[in-house]
Amino acid sequence: MKTLTLQIPDNLDEKDAQTLLAAKLYEKGDLTLGQAAELAGYTKRTFMELLANYDVSIFNYTEEELDKEILHAQSYHL
Repeated sequence: MKTLTLQIPDNLDEKDAQTLLAAKLYEKGDLTLGQAAELAGYTKRTFMELLANYDVSIFNYTEEELDKEILHAQSYHL
């Protein structure tokens, strides 16, 4: 893993900046959920809960992928 050093203004919280970076990299698809959680310093569960604070969905599907999942789900009868 690489190390990145950032200078941020004193009025910004370091942990919040770290979590925001991880959330946005996850949203872009550059990191998996586990990788993003690790980068932010949280468990997957906690990170998933925090994503809403950054307007990031845990469901990272394209429209086509979502349509496929819906069609697949419709083939099951409960």
